[in-house]
Amino acid sequence: MRTVAMEGGMRDVRMKGFAERADVEVVDRFLSDHTRPLAVEEVALLECAGRVLAEEVSARVDVPGFARSSMDGYALHGEESFGASSYDPIPFAIIGQSLPGAPFAGEVGSGQAVRIMTGAPIPAGADAVVMAEVCEEEAEKLLVGEAVAPHKNVGAVGEDIRCGEAVLSRGRRLRAQDAGLLASIGQGSVRCYRRPRVRLVVTGDELLPAGSLPEGPHIVDSNSVVLRTLVARDGAELLPFEILPDDPERIRDAMADPEADVVLVTGGSSVGMEDHAPRLLAELGSLDFHGISMRPSSPTGLGRIEDRFVFLLPGNPVSCLCAYEFFAGPTLRGLGGRSRAWPHRSVSLMLARKIASAVGRTDYVRVAIEKGRALPLATSGASILSSTVRAAGFVVVPREQEGMPEGASVEVSLYDEELPSELCDPC
Repeated sequence: MRTVAMEGGMRDVRMKGFAERADVEVVDRFLSDHTRPLAVEEVALLECAGRVLAEEVSARVDVPGFARSSMDGYALHGEESFGASSYDPIPFAIIGQSLPGAPFAGEVGSGQAVRIMTGAPIPAGADAVVMAEVCEEEAEKLLVGEAVAPHKNVGAVGEDIRCGEAVLSRGRRLRAQDAGLLASIGQGSVRCYRRPRVRLVVTGDELLPAGSLPEGPHIVDSNSVVLRTLVARDGAELLPFEILPDDPERIRDAMADPEADVVLVTGGSSVGMEDHAPRLLAELGSLDFHGISMRPSSPTGLGRIEDRFVFLLPGNPVSCLCAYEFFAGPTLRGLGGRSRAWPHRSVSLMLARKIASAVGRTDYVRVAIEKGRALPLATSGASILSSTVRAAGFVVVPREQEGMPEGASVEVSLYDEELPSELCDPC
């Protein structure tokens, strides 16, 4: 484990800068090695969508549990309809009806038929359903104008799901249709990994609450708005929070909150006089990394207090977003049983303009998409949040590369789930 030196026998980086920076790959490997899914809990059926299964689910019943009609028509003995045609229909006596939830109680004998609706149980003695469109009723007599083979238009027992069949595997993130399937087999709850609880520690004397109007030397907190959405996207639960002044004791108390599985500190993570978070983390637990070889987000730090992860995210909005995506997001997903991989949809495009970078540094480059090409945005400022709004996504330049030339094929991770309209085929 790499521990960053701080004051009190350890190196204080405030107003001095970083002596060294860790590679992104080293930090990612550290987090991967130390991230394990949280404890398992029982989750009610109606709350399970989006959660991750902690065990395999097998059906305890057949679905359907009875033979049922797959269309509206008449249930009868199929062989007795052989030879029927519209010119020479075969007559049957109608003896009743079978409805969903209200089956016919008797038995269908020779020359008899029962009206039946889609989904209704097949009566005893019948083995086929002839569709209503090829039949005519005269009083209580049915004229069948088309032959129907045995088992035609009949859904068999267990046609959908067999009793004992494994229907959902451990580690699956449950979708709406998965919840519906669980309902169909009578599953009232499932065992899932617990959702990570996140404490957001927003610091800064200059910050106003989200929704305020900027005034004087004050700026509005936007990081909490962005992080709230990303935390929800990654399957975690955000605990209540408030903006804290640059007061070391209040920041310390918030960071030490035992209710949280992960603490996200935004602001106060760099090397300024008011950047208290790194020192406090080192005192409360371990500051495993501080200063990472990436652009933006180089002042990012992370560590642990007992078994809780703490991420020190820069206060600049783009840096905060970048640091979350690289480090905090994968950790939250891993704790909740999800894949650590980035959740972004990606497309391969050619670069419209070169990207300048430096060997030894990972770059997070916002790009727009114009004329089917990835256009790096001119601004590189870490405080320019509007650049992420103008961008369709981002390109990561690995530390081994000294930039990317114009015309190079790059992988663009998209901010939106849908493809940009200009990349979609015309209808």
